[in-house]
Amino acid sequence: MGADEYRGADHGVAEPAGYPGDGNGEALGAGYPGDGNGEVPWTEVQGAGNGEAPWTEHPGAAADTEYGDGDYGSAEYGGADYGPAARAACVITVDGSYAARLARRGDSWFPERWTLDGPEPYAVPLPGRQPEEPGTEVHPMGDGRVLIRRFADGRHNFALLYPTGPETGELPLGAVECPDPGTALRLLPPAPGGEKAYALAVGRRSSAVWLVAGGAFGSEHLAEIPGRCSGGVWLDGAGRMLALDREVGGRTKTIVVDLERGGEVSPLLQIADGSDDRLLLADPDSGLLLISSDAPSPGRPRLGWGVLGSTLPVRFPECLRVPDCAVTPFAIQPGQVLMPESCGVALRVDGPTGSWVGVWRPAARQVEHLPAPEGWLTGAGLWTGNGELLLPYATEGMPCGVVRWAAAGSLSGEADDRRHPGSGEPGVGETGVGGVGPEDPDGGVDSASEPGPPEPVALRPVPLQQAPLGNLVTK
Repeated sequence: MGADEYRGADHGVAEPAGYPGDGNGEALGAGYPGDGNGEVPWTEVQGAGNGEAPWTEHPGAAADTEYGDGDYGSAEYGGADYGPAARAACVITVDGSYAARLARRGDSWFPERWTLDGPEPYAVPLPGRQPEEPGTEVHPMGDGRVLIRRFADGRHNFALLYPTGPETGELPLGAVECPDPGTALRLLPPAPGGEKAYALAVGRRSSAVWLVAGGAFGSEHLAEIPGRCSGGVWLDGAGRMLALDREVGGRTKTIVVDLERGGEVSPLLQIADGSDDRLLLADPDSGLLLISSDAPSPGRPRLGWGVLGSTLPVRFPECLRVPDCAVTPFAIQPGQVLMPESCGVALRVDGPTGSWVGVWRPAARQVEHLPAPEGWLTGAGLWTGNGELLLPYATEGMPCGVVRWAAAGSLSGEADDRRHPGSGEPGVGETGVGGVGPEDPDGGVDSASEPGPPEPVALRPVPLQQAPLGNLVTK
């Protein structure tokens, strides 16, 4: 059976009002998977979702113990769940130049910056005067500095870290105070351009967007939004249009916040009145959106894909449903202007046997499964413009390495006979660059796929600056 699709008269993906344009193609690591090839449409939605996490057919993925994900539901954060994906073990800038993570040496945690745009990646430790707490957030900036958020005495303190010879320089940026103990604050994904950084504070009845780095006067309150928000996806290359998933009245729908219009809010995603619909990733070049919704199967969130501004329906491919596993998209191939079906999408798959990587394109009807490299900074990676998927990893012997997977379907390096963690099929192993000699396998493994429909559906992507306004269902 093919993937489900949903088309409605008044619901779907709406182009945000006043959309500034089609972006500049800077977005890396933002993407959406899906599969649509003549699938049989469905028209009836019964019941309502149960509020489960939208990214998985599985109750959830295990936390990344190295990064301290287990602490994100603590009292400091109000016990709230803020994201559809398990938090990645490192954060990468939109252009792929830098990454930052909270590294661990013994019982001590410290920030670490990775440089990724040179001939070989390398890491620079940025330890402070004392070890960091496991829940501390770090965020790479476009100039190579690292933003850090520390929580102490009811205040979220921000500073920029940078290397100064053997020491770590620190530039304080001020703090955000949340008087209500039920308010949780976290950093949003890196913004295009890399000059500014934003945070989302979620209270009991409203959510606030803060500019915490790159402003003229320290932390700046930009918008107050009724309802509890989560997620955080940039829709353009200018860092203006921010998509958030807002919960109001027990239902979650995606909205767009225009940061240049005083936080003006407009609807973006509403597939059915009674469904929980979330935006997971977006690519400004192609307009490709990756969506989670329980509209096709009430109470069971599924991954789907659409195109911003298109009038074709959202699709929910069967191949993106991996039994007993959580599937989370984390990167999309950039530069595929007006060709969303050609975009490579990287998926994090968390199952009972561990985590591995899936690669998929909307034009395909199957997911290719790859073993995660040893020491993979789980959930982190980016696509290059020429179609290579880069996966950062750290081991005792290689504290800063990157696996390169070619879009043709193989990793570069020597053969590795490791097997796919979720099956008995041979898989592909990791390759190392940046001080590691190539350790490349000889090929990838395709997962079993659903029977293909007889004829593909013609795709009609719309340039973002020409996309119609209003409530439109997309493909």
